Amino acid sequence: MSEKVYKTMRSVGTSNLVLGICMIVFGIGVGVATIVSGGRLLNKKSDILF
Repeated sequence: MSEKVYKTMRSVGTSNLVLGICMIVFGIGVGVATIVSGGRLLNKKSDILF
């Protein structure tokens, strides 16, 4: 009985670790994209002003 519990805990821990790594990579990607688009806006600031 306890072996099933340990196997379940191991699989849940592994999936949580993989999900956490994916979230970190996705967060870094979104952050870089935001910085790039902000830089583009700053470069075109004179064209955007009304």
